[in-house]
Amino acid sequence: MHAGSCLCGAVTFTVEGNLPPPDICHCRKCRKQSGHCFASTDVPKAAVTVTGGDALRWYPSSDKVRRGFCGNCGSSLFWEPAHRDWTAIAMGAFDTPTHTRARVHIFVGEKGDYYEIGDALPQDA
Repeated sequence: MHAGSCLCGAVTFTVEGNLPPPDICHCRKCRKQSGHCFASTDVPKAAVTVTGGDALRWYPSSDKVRRGFCGNCGSSLFWEPAHRDWTAIAMGAFDTPTHTRARVHIFVGEKGDYYEIGDALPQDA
């Protein structure tokens, strides 16, 4: 079991089972949503339990994706593709050790010009 929350604690969540290795996304939309790159793990929707749903807000960032955040403190929490049975959860929102490691950088062609990727993880354009 893995637990997490937003900054103010109004939205909490638990995830049953192990967390898959996260992706680190450098696309323009993820950078704007999070303030930098967005590290998240993709878990089956059935494994996620969210409480504080009255504070959870969803922003439809495209026809294919919506992004979940706390309406009180603004914490970025979820990235959810339409017509899929999984949701991506922000790694920084977990309160407990995740026992996983990043597996890949994605959309590196859109990364900000103010930083370099300094690890040996694979990079997808």
